[in-house]
Amino acid sequence: MFKITRSKLVSSIIVSMALATTSLCAANSYGSVNGEEITKADVNVALRNAKIDFEALPKKSQDKVIDQIIERKLLTQQAVKSGISKEKEYKEALEKLKNDLALEVWMQKEFKKIKVSDKEKKDYYTENKAKFVTPTMLEARHILVKTENEAKEIIKELDKASKKKEEFEKLAKAKSVGPTGPKGGYLGKFSEDKMVPEFSKAAKALAVGKYTKEPVKTQFGYHVIYLDGKEASKTLAYEEVEKNIDNMLLQTKFREKVDTELKSLRKNAKIVIK
Repeated sequence: MFKITRSKLVSSIIVSMALATTSLCAANSYGSVNGEEITKADVNVALRNAKIDFEALPKKSQDKVIDQIIERKLLTQQAVKSGISKEKEYKEALEKLKNDLALEVWMQKEFKKIKVSDKEKKDYYTENKAKFVTPTMLEARHILVKTENEAKEIIKELDKASKKKEEFEKLAKAKSVGPTGPKGGYLGKFSEDKMVPEFSKAAKALAVGKYTKEPVKTQFGYHVIYLDGKEASKTLAYEEVEKNIDNMLLQTKFREKVDTELKSLRKNAKIVIK
């Protein structure tokens, strides 16, 4: 038997609420199948993602979605005509579906009762500012070689060059053993915690447009690093994270409400485990 934790149950229901809200409110017609309308709700169910804008999809993709709906409706109509609703399996499945739907609708109603005040959000932000700090972002290049002497020779060549960045790219293409060599050693933008500590520390210490004057040793070999850009770590403003805080507090309150409800129900329930 599968074991479902309360937190997983609540999380899955929160997700389903978002999908249900979108799929249950639409009535635009895209045609019909034997008199049965093809509605926006049918489209949302077929897309399985409330964030996808059907109207923005290419015509070919729209046609494919509508065709899937047509096929489903044809099969559904055939199933109904076959008298499947009289079968035992159908009645048992319908009863289970009713119970599941009752739970979901009840959860939706209870969730809508949860409110988060501006004070609660601002207090959370003030007390948890460390959670809203972005890491330092670096944009760098490197030349990776196998030995320290090779790295030192590369640094000497850079010291003599008048156009440092152009020379760095040229040397990277010619001598770097890493996969970024053909791209002039370009690593792109990355947060300081995404590289090994020795590399990040050396790159972060550089001024933009400068390169390391000593080889940087890591588990991969010896690096010469050139810093293209740097964005300092910063604390995100309250306005930038308010919505995330609101969603997080709503879900936390909801889980707490469900936990409280379950404790009360368990206390008064007759539960038999075999």
